[in-house]
Amino acid sequence: MAKKRVLVACGTAIATATHVAHTIMETAKAAGIEVEISQCKASEIRGKIQTFTPHIIVHTTPVPSDLGVPTFLGVPFLSGIGMDKLKADIIAALKAIP
Repeated sequence: MAKKRVLVACGTAIATATHVAHTIMETAKAAGIEVEISQCKASEIRGKIQTFTPHIIVHTTPVPSDLGVPTFLGVPFLSGIGMDKLKADIIAALKAIP
């Protein structure tokens, strides 16, 4: 099975994106899914989509709604509220990718 590409976008692409990326990596690993993760600033998202071609995007700050890629608001990874549902939604989306 090919690796699934996940783009993580936040305001600065430093601390928050790193935390979210790590959580996604661990969640996917536990589900038996190999992922490749890239991080970017929300302002760089369109360019990053063209070069990284992600299967899904997880963001912690607002991003455009017309990106053509499924997006998930990653704030539950920071707050803990709704985290289990978000993990389940992301895993379901990744498993649905051929």
